[in-house]
Amino acid sequence: MSSTRNKLIAILEKNQHQYVSGQDLSDQLQISRNAVWKHMNELKKDGYIIEAKPNKGYRIISFPDKLSENTIQWGLQTKWLAKSILHKETITSTQTVAHELAQDGAEEGTIVIADEQTKGRGRMRREWHSTKGKGIWMSIILRPKILPQDAPQITLMTAVALAKAIESFLQPEQKDSLAIKWPNDLLISGKKIAGILTEMQAEQDLIQYIIVGIGMNVNHRAEDIQEEIKNKATSLAIATGENWPIKNLIQKVLVEFEKTYEEYVHNGFSDIKAEWESYGFKIGENIKIRTFHDCWEAPFLGIAEDGALLTKDKDGNKTKLYSGEIDWFTV
Repeated sequence: MSSTRNKLIAILEKNQHQYVSGQDLSDQLQISRNAVWKHMNELKKDGYIIEAKPNKGYRIISFPDKLSENTIQWGLQTKWLAKSILHKETITSTQTVAHELAQDGAEEGTIVIADEQTKGRGRMRREWHSTKGKGIWMSIILRPKILPQDAPQITLMTAVALAKAIESFLQPEQKDSLAIKWPNDLLISGKKIAGILTEMQAEQDLIQYIIVGIGMNVNHRAEDIQEEIKNKATSLAIATGENWPIKNLIQKVLVEFEKTYEEYVHNGFSDIKAEWESYGFKIGENIKIRTFHDCWEAPFLGIAEDGALLTKDKDGNKTKLYSGEIDWFTV
């Protein structure tokens, strides 16, 4: 959103119960009255209801529920994250478009967000179903000054930010049901509500950019969840029995992400690691591990400083896992 339009909304919001003349707006914004009129029309397109009366001026009646660059940025308390937003009603994949923007030099903190994805994807190129208007489908462009081998920490950091954002909306008795499953899923009551897809463009010792993709099931009803995944996927609305304010949740996610990312960049991974483990799904419990060569059961001991899963090998020695299939539910 332009800074002028941001200031315009702020003036209208401050004067909700009275009219502000076109001349006053023109003077305060240092633009022509015709430019004020054009900005008003743009706001109306975004769903703002604005009353205009001759000889009185403008008065805002209501703010929109629908997503747009304007509505996401209005009231967003971040310093640099999401100052540049590309919003689309329908998109193939926010990840794909974010890669294109990053390659064209988009600044750190740029986000791509959509009401619906037609070709959403998760880890290992698995299909991700992105129901229109029911969830958060968003990608964030980052340019961290870290080594490429540390990039997996970004996924774990993102999971912590998402958990904190969701938790802020939960009732006290619901908070214990929220968990992070290594490496990139968020669960509520043991079922998946969100996934994180982190992709990187890098040279040997230099990251050009990282794209963090977030897919979150928010206001899906039971019939919106595909039959074949109903036993392992849910939504925040299904889990809590309440409809969630998607715009407010997006803003909270962005605020928590910026705060957690800055903590990570300035202080390293140690504190993030401790926070992740406080939400860690099945820490201390046995899990079933499958690699290309073997299969065994062992306790999940937490995560290592580099983001690897800590467990024990078949001989009982502590070991790190970077890949392999974990069967979390059958042990």
